[in-house]
Amino acid sequence: MAVTLDPSDKDSGSKDEKKKHGHKLSVPELIFGDLWEYDPAPETADPRIRSRYDLFIGGRFVAPQAGEYFASINPATEETVTEIAVASAADVDSAYVAAQMAYETVWRTMPGRERGKYVYRIARLLQDRAREFAVAESIDGGKPIKESRDFDVPMAAAHFFYHAGWADKLAYVAPGRTVQPIGVVGQVIPWNFPLLMLAWKIAPAIAAGNCVVIKPAETTSATAMKFAELLQEAGLPDGVVNIVTGGGETGAALTGHPAARKIAFTGSTDVGKLIMRQLAERGTRMTMELGGKAANVVFEDSPIDQAVEGVVHGIFFNQGHVCCAGSRLLVQESIAESFINKLQQRMETLRVGNPLDKNTDIGAINSREQLDRICELVESGVAEGAKLYQPSCALPSRGFFYRPTLFTEVTQSHRIAREEIFGPVLSILTFRTMDEAIEKANNTMYGLSAGVWTDKGSRILRMAAELKAGVVWANTFNKFDPASPFGGYKESGFGREGGRQGLLDYVDLS
Repeated sequence: MAVTLDPSDKDSGSKDEKKKHGHKLSVPELIFGDLWEYDPAPETADPRIRSRYDLFIGGRFVAPQAGEYFASINPATEETVTEIAVASAADVDSAYVAAQMAYETVWRTMPGRERGKYVYRIARLLQDRAREFAVAESIDGGKPIKESRDFDVPMAAAHFFYHAGWADKLAYVAPGRTVQPIGVVGQVIPWNFPLLMLAWKIAPAIAAGNCVVIKPAETTSATAMKFAELLQEAGLPDGVVNIVTGGGETGAALTGHPAARKIAFTGSTDVGKLIMRQLAERGTRMTMELGGKAANVVFEDSPIDQAVEGVVHGIFFNQGHVCCAGSRLLVQESIAESFINKLQQRMETLRVGNPLDKNTDIGAINSREQLDRICELVESGVAEGAKLYQPSCALPSRGFFYRPTLFTEVTQSHRIAREEIFGPVLSILTFRTMDEAIEKANNTMYGLSAGVWTDKGSRILRMAAELKAGVVWANTFNKFDPASPFGGYKESGFGREGGRQGLLDYVDLS
């Protein structure tokens, strides 16, 4: 790769020259010596995003009945990417009618081995068009291309591959029980992992013989509509998957529709509670993956450098956009100072900028609204007495960007330690004993995930048993597998996605 010297360094001299003249060295220079700047390495694949997308109902793109569209914005440039249709209640009803017809006439009676072929074909097509989908995901959502390219799209394809294998083996999901599909399911996905969350929801539903009406997030609908094109290419029978787009009113029409036998929702805890109250009146089945405030617990005997990198990956590389992001760090007092120093040094090397540049570590925040929310919570942390640290990285002049941020001297009462931020902001607390670490990690209304860093296997086993979280990672963070169930406790929701347990949430047992 070609490299050029950062122009700002040319006139300032080498590290030795700076020392000679009494100039203060930056943290990266102290660690790495004279730094060389990477040339830009933009991803050049064509994302093939249309200028306008209609609704996908009954296997065809159809215009919204009210004729309304909204602009989908590239958060890195603030330019319009495409126009997306707004589905009315009548459009949502049409989608459910199409799904019910497909379920009754084609999908539920199709042998599992034939359904599996369609699911497998979808997975292969995602692989074939992986670069295209990765670029579209980064343009529409703002996440770095290496995150979209190396994780989101491959993992989405992996979920379809995995569930394709289950389609003709449903009798083994619950041995001794009769397994039947539920019927038509309604699904709502968030903006942080548009394509992957879509795969998490659709793959098990259709592999089990159900049909789907799904709504992507308003700010990240482009890859879902591209996925609709892929379904046409795969030859999936009309109406098996229907995609309706829009805002809160569209979502309310979807979750409140009487034809939905089950609702699967991923999103905020507040909206999840509204949906639960709505569905409780009808007795509709539901699974909820809601908010999180994950704790990374680092003990003094942990592999320190590995833990630092795990913390960085768990909160900064995904911009804190993951509901299971490790936004709370609990570090043992005996190593707190040295650990924080190493973490700050690592933060100085992070690159914030163009999401399509392969050198970028932290891309754009998804929307202006989300950026304002991050700023408001960070300001509250400062006002409440926490100590702010941000590296000296330059931000692009245009777009929704935020520096990686950490807070020390944080207490349990601080908002930044309690509320979900969905941004690259880390709150650091300390502990002395394992019991104190467990108490502080569990002192939250959420219970989605956690991480433990230690050299002792017995300590890992005890922490995994006592942490009130659906997933506990040991000496790693944010690792996923389609065969492994994912979900939360407490106000992080209920039900599981992935694995045999996730598949069970899409079948009736008798």
